[in-house]
Amino acid sequence: MCGIVGYTGPREAGTILIEGLKRLEYRGYDSAGIALVDEDGDLFVEKRAGKLANLQTAIANRTPHAAIGLAHTRWATHGRPNDLNAHPHQDCTGEITVIHNGIIENFRDLRDGLEARGHRLTSETDTEAIAHLIEEAYTGDIAEATRAALRKLEGAYALVVMHRGENRLVGARQDVPLVVGVADGESFLASDVAAILAHTNRVIYLEEGDVADIRPSGVAITDIHGAPVERAVTTVDWSPESAEKGGYEHFMLKEIHEQPTSLRQAIAGRVTRNDRIWLEELEGFDETLRTIDRVELVACGTAYYAALVGATAIEDWIGIPARATFGSEFRYGPPPLDERTLVIAVTQSGETADTIAPTRLARERGCPIIAVTNTVGSAITREAHRVLFLQAGPEIAVAASKTFVTQVTTLVVLAAAIAKARGALGAEQELELGAALRALPEAAARALQAATGVPELARRYVNSRGFMYVGRGYTYPAALEGALKLKEVSYVHAEGYAAGEMKHGPISLLDAECPLVAVATRSSVYEKVVSNVMEGRARDARVIAIATEGDSQVERFADDVCWVPDTHEALSAVLAIIPLQLFAYHVAVARGTDVDQPRNLAKSVTVE
Repeated sequence: MCGIVGYTGPREAGTILIEGLKRLEYRGYDSAGIALVDEDGDLFVEKRAGKLANLQTAIANRTPHAAIGLAHTRWATHGRPNDLNAHPHQDCTGEITVIHNGIIENFRDLRDGLEARGHRLTSETDTEAIAHLIEEAYTGDIAEATRAALRKLEGAYALVVMHRGENRLVGARQDVPLVVGVADGESFLASDVAAILAHTNRVIYLEEGDVADIRPSGVAITDIHGAPVERAVTTVDWSPESAEKGGYEHFMLKEIHEQPTSLRQAIAGRVTRNDRIWLEELEGFDETLRTIDRVELVACGTAYYAALVGATAIEDWIGIPARATFGSEFRYGPPPLDERTLVIAVTQSGETADTIAPTRLARERGCPIIAVTNTVGSAITREAHRVLFLQAGPEIAVAASKTFVTQVTTLVVLAAAIAKARGALGAEQELELGAALRALPEAAARALQAATGVPELARRYVNSRGFMYVGRGYTYPAALEGALKLKEVSYVHAEGYAAGEMKHGPISLLDAECPLVAVATRSSVYEKVVSNVMEGRARDARVIAIATEGDSQVERFADDVCWVPDTHEALSAVLAIIPLQLFAYHVAVARGTDVDQPRNLAKSVTVE
């Protein structure tokens, strides 16, 4: 989830672009770059790894006078965060520059074809291939060349293209946001309104497949084939500060609503259009996967709860022992570790000390290591033999939301890929899971739409003494994570339990002042969950249920119901957690806590 800014008009483009990047730096801070066409028609390009300040230092006192340009701040997906992989990227001629947010799923095939045709690609990114495809199609019209290149792309993108010899920018979007800003005698492009709101509040939200031809005098929008389309101009009444949060009050709420996009990015390139599971990251690793006889998943906090889902899926589909262990405990009572033990390290930041230390121990003992992380270039990637990136985009709020759902999704895909490599995943089973994965982003969007009653629900329960969250099987981790979210941001005590364990002690806490939150979505253990919930209801506890749309039984035992769409049982935690995240958020707001930066917590725990 990178930051994009483009400008064309009478003012100093460099100043406007850098100012826009400052507003977008929360979207990516692995690297930053800028491209400008100066008064003489010469192209100026500078890019630097690290935060925006590094780029500002590099161009200080030497930024040319320019009336057109584009700039980018990167959250790395393809390629390590360094100067070479930073955007913008150029073609062989040096005439065309491109910046891009998203993932091009067929970029390896595109790169191979370009190199076979004599192009020289110098970075590890998927974006660079776009510049060379446009170069091949260019015959004097950069908009037409861009459309021709886009027709060869598979995946998600928001991109801006500039040709040194044309006083115009071309923007395009597919599954990734891009907005046009319009003003008198100047025009803007940005991945987020925050970047341009200081200059105009009149914006056009591009829709899927739109290609925008931007000039100082205005914008012309077509589809990918060049047919004109009409888009409305919207007047935005946000302040620049609120625009950074997309108009949401807090980053946490914004990131909860970004989860459909994050899920789409997480499965990009991993589930084919015919619902097959394929992990390019595991190419050449099949023999290792076939020889393992047990799996250890190591993680902390939210990542540990996601790892529980992964462990369950591995045991269900492969039939070998799989265990999730807290990273902080792993080294102090380690299981037998050898070359037949696969260790999967799960960490959002890739810098969690309690996860890195046991991963190093496992590597020293000869274990194959797979890391699941959101951060390219992080410490955990240097310890692993293979790495799966979440591709969730930056997460600013301390409390995890979109990284949890992408961890669960990525681990389910990984479990399926391991099963497939071992011949344990039947074709019908693979297609069923693949279809559910491809439907997951839209299902998450529907879960958000169905949660309109959660703010009122939170206000009714805000003064409760405490909460008990329960689930079974694949929904048990959702109960744990739901309870953790409430504790983290609202400071209200909550406990997550396996529903069957409630009668073995915790049920004594339940009464009219301690509600029971039951994750009771459709599953193979649904009737068991209902039975356990009825035990709590008999103790006068009010019941809040997370249930699957169309469930005709749930209202018989629940006082309040939050509905989510149906999905594959292994993915049920992804949808079930959405109303629970929103419930925690709205309870916290009602209590007046600091939602984005809860007391005593940090985003990344880098000490043991």
